Amino acid sequence: MIKKKISKILVPLDGSKNSQRGLEMAITLARQCGATITGVYSINVQPRSEFRSVAAVTDKMNKEIEKMLSAAKVLAAQNGIVFKEKKMRGDVGYNIVKVAQGKDKFDMIVMGSRGRSAAKEMFFGSVSNYVIHAAKIPVVIVK
Repeated sequence: MIKKKISKILVPLDGSKNSQRGLEMAITLARQCGATITGVYSINVQPRSEFRSVAAVTDKMNKEIEKMLSAAKVLAAQNGIVFKEKKMRGDVGYNIVKVAQGKDKFDMIVMGSRGRSAAKEMFFGSVSNYVIHAAKIPVVIVK
């Protein structure tokens, strides 16, 4: 007998194909469990960056993030799933785990195995590996 019900799923998003597959898997799981999804986008902000004060770069990036999160919300709504969004700055892996285990108490994380190469700040290296080892809730990695 299943004792724990899945009601909240966290999905890290970055606009990559694997991130999209992670969202689609989360929607499938959410439909089966009657869960809600929270899409999270974390921007890896370096302590010192040449582009920190360039408003045009920041504005363009914010518009792309909003467009991607909006598309994810539409896809979830088309499948009858409530979708919330969260944007953060800082270390990506740490932020994912922090949100997952924070006040909202997510039941599961569903994420793509690798982000887009043009945006290495999102899932470069082994963010998914970090999340698997640091999270205290189940993590589903989608390839």
